[in-house]
Amino acid sequence: MMDHLFRRIEDAHAYLRHVLVSTPLALSPLLSEVAQTKVYLKCEHLQPTGSFKVRGALNKIRQLPLDVRQAGVITVSSGNHGQAMAWAGWRSRVPVTVYTSSAAASVKLDAIRAWGATVVALDMPLLSVELEARRIADQRGMAFVSPYNDIDVIAGQGTMGLEIHQACQDQGVHLDAVYASVGGGGMISGLGAALAHTSRQQTRLVGCWPEHSAALYQAIEAGCVVDAPELDTISDGTAGGLEPDTITLDLARALVRDTCLVSEGDITSAMRLIAQTDRWMIEGAAGVAVAGMLHDTARHHPDAVAVVLCGRNINLSTYIEAVQ
Repeated sequence: MMDHLFRRIEDAHAYLRHVLVSTPLALSPLLSEVAQTKVYLKCEHLQPTGSFKVRGALNKIRQLPLDVRQAGVITVSSGNHGQAMAWAGWRSRVPVTVYTSSAAASVKLDAIRAWGATVVALDMPLLSVELEARRIADQRGMAFVSPYNDIDVIAGQGTMGLEIHQACQDQGVHLDAVYASVGGGGMISGLGAALAHTSRQQTRLVGCWPEHSAALYQAIEAGCVVDAPELDTISDGTAGGLEPDTITLDLARALVRDTCLVSEGDITSAMRLIAQTDRWMIEGAAGVAVAGMLHDTARHHPDAVAVVLCGRNINLSTYIEAVQ
C-alpha cells in the first residue's frame, strides 16, 4: 500500500507544483536557541487559504469526473478543509457544500462563504456531522470528500513531504525528526509516506496531539477506532472523532515513529513563542506541533528537526486571549 500511496503523492506533486508555490522550509535561529537544536519551520500557514489543506482539496477536485463536478461536492470540516475545498471549488468552478458543527470558529466559516461555498452548520459533534454529511451525499448521488479518509486527499497532503525532502537537499540539511499535529490523520499519513520513501526511514515522524482531543492516538493505542473522549481545545483544527473505517489508522500505525500529547497550556505557550521568535500568528493546531517538538527535543537532543506550521486561521480575539 505504501508504494501505491507514494506513487499517488508523486502524481499529485507533478500537478500541484504548477498550481501552488512550494512553502519555505525556514531555519528559525531564535527557536533553535530555545530548543537547543536547529529547528526548521515548514510554513504551511502561508498557503493561499492559510493551511496545508489546500493540497488535498486541489488534488481531489482535479480528479473528479466532469459530471460529478457539475453536480457539486459535499464535505465536512471544522474550518480549514472546508475553506480549502471552497477555494479549490471556486478555482475549478465546482459547487461545494460544507457541513460543519455550529461550534466551529466563525472566522473559518466566514472564509468558506467568502469563496462561494454553502455552509450548513448542525448542532451536533463534528463526527456526527461527518456521518450525516456522508449520508446526505449518498442520498443525493453527490461526491463526498472526507478531510482525511480519502486516498487522493492524503496524497495531496503528502506533497509537502516531497518539498521538505527537496529543500533539505538544496540546503544540505539532514533532519532527525519532523513534527506534525494530528487530527484525522490525512496529513500525517501522506507526510509519513513521503518521508519514509525519501529518507529511507532515517527521519523520525512524530505525531503530536492535544491531550483534550486525541482520537487517532487512542485508535493507534487500541488497534481500532474507539469512542475517544473529546474536551474543548484551542486546537480546533485537529478536534473531532474518526470514521470507523478510516484508512488513516493503518497508515499512521505504520508510519508514525513517536507520539506526543501536549496540554492546552503547552499549546498556547508555543503559539506565543512563535510570535516572539518568528513574528508569525499561528493557530492552535500549529502550536500543537511546536509544543510537541519542544517536549521531544528535550528528551532526544537531535541535531536538526522540522516542524509543520499547519495553519494560521484563528479568531483574532481567541489568539490574543490565548497568548496573553
